[in-house]
Formats: sequence, structure tokens, C-alpha cells
Amino acid sequence: MSVVDQKFVAGIDVGGTKKGFHLVIVRGRGIECVLTSTHPLELHEQCLRFGVAVVAIDAPCRWGAEGVGRTAERQLARERISCFSTPTLQRAESNPSGFFDWMINGARVYDAFANTHPILETNRYSGKAVAIETFPHATTCALLGREVASAKLKRVQRRRLLEDLGFETTRLKSIDFVDAALCAVTAQRFVEGNTRVFGDEAGGFIVVPDKTL
Repeated sequence: MSVVDQKFVAGIDVGGTKKGFHLVIVRGRGIECVLTSTHPLELHEQCLRFGVAVVAIDAPCRWGAEGVGRTAERQLARERISCFSTPTLQRAESNPSGFFDWMINGARVYDAFANTHPILETNRYSGKAVAIETFPHATTCALLGREVASAKLKRVQRRRLLEDLGFETTRLKSIDFVDAALCAVTAQRFVEGNTRVFGDEAGGFIVVPDKTL
């Protein structure tokens, strides 16, 4: 087992207040832990229990700036990888539909991990515990190709991708756990140095795998 394969890493799928969070912790090609919770501190405690090195979170790590948004999202758009546009915190909180509640919920996760896994501030892995932003659609685009990745086929396509990577997916009972596992794959690639990192410190970085199958 390589040094990278010995490290525990985690992926977290973020939902709204009622749906909560789905956590998957992996080491090598093994699914070591799955957990669903509405409390970010429970996710943090579980990651500490396993000694997780990198936690990859499917939610914005920084809020957008008024009128300009985030550099990372603009860079991804130029790569033809679509993602939600992150508003300012004020706009998110005042949105009457509650659409951005999951982003607010994601901010709670970063806060829960802040003392042990601070948000990534550079474009490479330093060897220290860290929280990174990613999202499963970007991971799928990177590993399968933009022309192949399909939101309509994601339930089948993303699970098959994990299986092709060598993961046993029986414990991943929902698309939310599958997505969390894909985030964990990005965390592994980040440790390996096989990622592309979009963005800047001001607007936050988004991490995407840089290797195909």
C-alpha cells in the first residue's frame, strides 16, 4: 500500500437543513465509513476518529463578491464545466426561495472543521490537514470527459465510475453517498498531486482531478 493509500480522506455531500449531510471516509479503495447527519460537528468528530488528512466538501468554501462572483467559477466555465454561481452571503440569506440554504449549510461544515482542517489557501497539498472544495459533477467530467458526463445518467454513471476505480459500492445506498465518495476520490487525487486547482485565495479554490481512467 502506497503512502497515499494509507491516508484516510473524506468526502461530504451537502444538502439543505432537513436533508443534512452525507459523509464517506475512504482509504485506498476501501469504504471505511458512511454517515448521514444534520450536525456538522458529528462529521468532524468522525473524521477526527479516523485521522482524516483531507476532507473534500461539495459546497462553496467562500462567498461570491458583489458584481464579480468567484474566480474559480469563471475559470471552470471557460473549461465548460458548469457549476452553481455563488452569491454574496447577504444575497444567499435574503433569497426568499431558500435555494441557497445548502450553501449556508455548507459554510457550517467548513466552520466545524476550521480548527483542524482549515480551508485550502494555496494550489497544492502541503501535507497538513485541510478542507478543500470540489463537486461530483466536476470530478465526473474530469475522469470520464465532459462529453460523457451526464446529469441525467448520474445515478448509474457515477456509481459505475467508482466501481471502475476499484471501489465496492454496496454501502453507498443513495446518490448522496455516491457523490460524497466521488468527493473523497478528489481528496485522494489532491494528496497525490494529481489535481487541477482553480481560483484564488480571495474567492477560494475549487479542486478537480487531473487524470483520466
